[in-house]
Amino acid sequence: MPNLQAFERTEYQQVKADLHRKILDRLDLEKLGRTPNDAAREEVLLLIRNTVNSEAVPLSFAERERLAREILDEIFGLGPLEPLLKDPTISDILVNRYDKVYVERAGKLEPTGLSFKDDAHLMQIIDRIVSRVGRRVDESSPMVDARLPDGSRVNAIIPPLAIDGPCLSIRRFGRDPITGRNMVENKTLTEPMLELLAAMVKGRMNLLISGGTGAGKTTLLNVLSGYIPNSERIVTIEDAAELQMKQEHVVRLETRPPNIEGKGAVRQRQLVINSLRMRPDRIVIGEVRGEETFDMLQAMNTGHEGSLTTVHANTQRDALARLENMFSMANLNIPERAMRSQIASAIHAVVQIARLADGTRKVITITEVTGMEGEFIAMQDIFVFERRGIDENGKVKGAFRATGIRPKFAERLLTGGQRLRSAIFESSMEV
Repeated sequence: MPNLQAFERTEYQQVKADLHRKILDRLDLEKLGRTPNDAAREEVLLLIRNTVNSEAVPLSFAERERLAREILDEIFGLGPLEPLLKDPTISDILVNRYDKVYVERAGKLEPTGLSFKDDAHLMQIIDRIVSRVGRRVDESSPMVDARLPDGSRVNAIIPPLAIDGPCLSIRRFGRDPITGRNMVENKTLTEPMLELLAAMVKGRMNLLISGGTGAGKTTLLNVLSGYIPNSERIVTIEDAAELQMKQEHVVRLETRPPNIEGKGAVRQRQLVINSLRMRPDRIVIGEVRGEETFDMLQAMNTGHEGSLTTVHANTQRDALARLENMFSMANLNIPERAMRSQIASAIHAVVQIARLADGTRKVITITEVTGMEGEFIAMQDIFVFERRGIDENGKVKGAFRATGIRPKFAERLLTGGQRLRSAIFESSMEV
């Protein structure tokens, strides 16, 4: 766009802001609010085009059309973020400051070249996002979690906590949820691994999905929750609603942050305790973070088998250690061995998922929790992903391999109607 390149970015932003102001002055906002959304957009787009064409700005027809679309996004949408939100290949949108916007595609970060006019413009978009869900962000409450209508999770933090200006992070969720078949095709896991995990969910086993930030824990939780029979009542508990359950009988609960006076917060532990009074067949917790771990383990041990949750941890052993630490946050003065015994009897298996150096996600291990051996929780790997270096294209080489161990829970699954093929525990696949 040679004309646009010659036309300084700051001048372009100024022209856009001036036109935006003129158009708002000409709009009947009250009438617009009563007009169906599609009709209102068409009406406003026509007004914008006429206004842009009447201005003496050195832009080609295509650039004027782009300017008109951007102003339309300012009025009805989220400004410069709109084209990013429409791109299905983007998984994260990261605004470090008004003129530094990055996205993540296929596990890799890249700059976009997009920018907001200034900090005030970025703050306006943040306010628009958080006000839609009844939240507010200002100097007295400078951090906020919210979500977009499509379920994408939003975090905003502003000065004085954010030194370089307002900062915005959006974790995207695709319109079409990823399926188990997609994960096999993407080589996140193998067919035998998925067959085992599906049987475990159908057989009402308690699973803990472990991994680092952005590893794909919630995506895997979504996939596995799809194997819960449609006849069961499910209660989901999350900090920010991300799960996309397909079953009919689902009750979704979400925590609430404190209000401006620091009151009114509803924590995950309160929701877990409340969910036990709601006659759930399964409890699905988006992520355990604190003292609710105690109540979750109690539920898993007392008739709510088949529950699923995730935890931040780098290995399956670290995942159980984190559960132990969070269990102790309940301040019940329970001995270490008793805590570990509860964890060992509640959690049947840990699924470790990771984002590798090339941006791909892999299920690194599926590990059975076999019980207590002395003072410690005993575990055995059923499947592992063995890394074997990086090829000339920067892709991680390796192989999914069954360890050959038939899990102790196989008999339990059989009594629950889930027969596992012997071939599952002898499979391997190079990637």
